[in-house]
Amino acid sequence: MGSSNRLFNRQRTVHEILGGGLVADVMLWRRGNLTMGMLLVTLAAWVVFEKSGYTLLSLVSNVLLLLIVILFLWAKSAAILNRPAPPLPELYLSEKMVNEVGAFIRSHVNDFLSASRDMALGKDARLFFKAAAYLLLISVVGSLTDFLTLGYTSLVVVLTVPALYERYEDYIDSYTILGCRKMQQLYVKFDSKFVNRFRKWILERQKLS
Repeated sequence: MGSSNRLFNRQRTVHEILGGGLVADVMLWRRGNLTMGMLLVTLAAWVVFEKSGYTLLSLVSNVLLLLIVILFLWAKSAAILNRPAPPLPELYLSEKMVNEVGAFIRSHVNDFLSASRDMALGKDARLFFKAAAYLLLISVVGSLTDFLTLGYTSLVVVLTVPALYERYEDYIDSYTILGCRKMQQLYVKFDSKFVNRFRKWILERQKLS
C-alpha cells in the first residue's frame, strides 16, 4: 500500500515509528518470549497485589528482607566452611552517570515548569485545553478503577494494540481513511445546511440592529 493510503501519509513503518530498538521489538512481538514473559510477570504481580492484600511497599520490603537474609547467611556460612562468597557485582554509580541522569531530569522538569507557567498565564490556550482534557480523562478513569489494574491494563494495551495494528494495518488504514472521508462529507453537509444559515441569521440581526 502506498504512502498516500497510509494514515497521515506516513512514510515510516510502525517499527520505525516506535524507535526501531528493543522497545519496538517487544511491543511488536519481534521478541515473543520476552513480551510474553513481561505479560506473565505483570499478571502474577497483579494477582499477588489483588488477592493477597499486599501493597507495593510491603511486598518490596519483604522481598528485600528475604534477599538480604539469604545473602547474609550465605556469606557467613561460606566464611565458616571456606566456600566462596556470594557472587555480587560491585555496586557503584560513576560521577558521569549521575551527571547525565541529573541533566536529563533537570531538562524535562524545566520544560514542564515552563509549559505550566505558559498555561497559567494564558499564553498557550491549546496546551491548556489539551492538558485539561488529559487530566479530566485520568480523573474519570481513576474513578472507575484502581492504579494497579489501570497499570496492568495499560501494559496489555501497549503490548497488543501496536502488534495488531502492524499485522492488519492495510485494512485498518483503508477503513479509517474511508471513515474520515465520510465524516468530512457529513461535516460539509452540516456546515452548509446549519452553520451557514446560522451565520447568515446573525449577520441579518446585526444589520437590523
